[in-house]
Amino acid sequence: MTHPHPQPRSRSQLRRAVLSSYLGSVIEYYDFLLYATASAVVFNKVFFADLDPLVGTVASFGTLATGYFARPLGGVLFGHFGDRIGRKRMLVLSMTAMGVGSTLIGLLPTSAQIGAWAPVLLVVLRVLQGVAVGGEWGGAVLMSAEHATSRRGLWASFTNAGAPSGMVLSTLVLAVSASATGEQAFLAWGWRIPFLLSIVLLAVGLFVRARVTETPVFAEAARSEPAAPPLLDVLRNHPRNLLLSIGVGFGAFIAQGTLTTFVISYAVQAGFPRQTVLNALTVSSVAAILGIIGFSALSDRFGRRPLVLAGAVAMAVWAFLLFPLIDSGSTFLLVVAVVVGQGVVHACMYGPLAALYTELFSTRARYTGASLGYQIAGIGAGIGPVVFASVLAGGAGTLTVSVIIAAGCVLTVACILALRETATIDLGDSAETAVPAART
Repeated sequence: MTHPHPQPRSRSQLRRAVLSSYLGSVIEYYDFLLYATASAVVFNKVFFADLDPLVGTVASFGTLATGYFARPLGGVLFGHFGDRIGRKRMLVLSMTAMGVGSTLIGLLPTSAQIGAWAPVLLVVLRVLQGVAVGGEWGGAVLMSAEHATSRRGLWASFTNAGAPSGMVLSTLVLAVSASATGEQAFLAWGWRIPFLLSIVLLAVGLFVRARVTETPVFAEAARSEPAAPPLLDVLRNHPRNLLLSIGVGFGAFIAQGTLTTFVISYAVQAGFPRQTVLNALTVSSVAAILGIIGFSALSDRFGRRPLVLAGAVAMAVWAFLLFPLIDSGSTFLLVVAVVVGQGVVHACMYGPLAALYTELFSTRARYTGASLGYQIAGIGAGIGPVVFASVLAGGAGTLTVSVIIAAGCVLTVACILALRETATIDLGDSAETAVPAART
């Protein structure tokens, strides 16, 4: 059952909201994923130089994971105030926190200069990044979804497309910095350049975001006082949807962590030049931008469940092809492995999640619920590379890694089957109408 929303919605504001959400997501993920790329190719040598190379890689991925563990905290913190006082204010704050944190990483002394304090401060700033991106995603998705009157999957997907866009930008800037400075200078100081550029991106993002108004759906809901704090509302009224949303996203994030972080380190250790791997990742990320938007648009027509289901099944299969393609030593097959994996298969299961998560919760708990479910699931992208690096360090082969990825996809399949289709839900409806009921 759907109802027309009583408040008119401006097409110009929708365009501004989508542009703001996309650019904000690009900037946030540029900073967040720049760290991921740097952790695979730089930080193990700069901050963990005293360790064995393989152990240093595990330690470097460990600091990467702390950011993912901090994301649910950001989701709850920003979600609480976003559901209480509005989406826009929290988005300005989350972007500022991310920009400042990344700039400070660019100024951080190395372990050779300040010893053990270097990795400690690195972890602190990574946590700040995690809190910031944890608050950014939910608000950015809601700004687009709650401004939209139709094709919600398409408009909300631009926030998810910001992740591979940020990856393209961060990889390109890192690659240009490495090429311009040379190997020795890059490890000495060149890696700092992409982090310091964050302050410029922050200024651009804040300018764009300032021109967007609060969402009509929230403005309407804000006329009445919320019955309970948003987190309590989610835990009391939407526990099933919260748990299922975590399960749906967990497999997608394990695959994302594999394709955007672990594969970089694995392919370099397999003998590919670092620049070749980064180039392949850039191509696959461009493909992912198009794939995410395309599959999300299809989800408006065919539903969220069929697209996520098809992507999850395909990813479970691709997990067993990924490493043999890389181990072939062929640059062409390396590109095929990551482009098909990230740009097609993962995009199919990941793209529609932006709209899906917003459709699982009522308006005054939506920022908190969507953020919490998405960010807890996102821990999969943080722990995946750590677990996989540890598995290989322990002597196990890539078959074990593929089995773990496939198991995550099976969890996604089970949880998406347990949800009712949500694509036709009106976000302005009450919690009782908007939230899919348990199957009987």
